[in-house]
Amino acid sequence: QAQFVESGGGLVQPGDSLRLSCAASGFFLRDYATGWFRQAPGKEREAVSCIGATDGSTYYADSVKGRFTISRDNAKNMMYLQMNSLESEDTAVYYCAANLMRTTVDGRGPIRIYEYDRWGQGTQVTVSS
Repeated sequence: QAQFVESGGGLVQPGDSLRLSCAASGFFLRDYATGWFRQAPGKEREAVSCIGATDGSTYYADSVKGRFTISRDNAKNMMYLQMNSLESEDTAVYYCAANLMRTTVDGRGPIRIYEYDRWGQGTQVTVSS
């Protein structure tokens, strides 16, 4: 079964850092653009950051630019999200997914969430003092 498994979430204080990991199984990550998304209680799921399959193209939501860094290791079938200077507004469940329609990412956005599939179960990130 093709799916992602996210890990690395937790409870941290404002200003702290976390590194989320996403393992792909049942398919090759190198074939797809992929991304991190998040959903806070009562809010719609939003794109946080996306990365192209092999060209290094990236997208970041304005709210995370300069704080978050997306990366991937196609040889290990893994994707990562380094999150620094965390804020309470970053509290959400974080998901990873693959874009089955595109291999590159337009850094200007918008990200069409409906193009993404193979959603993982998510990992909770809570930023609170």
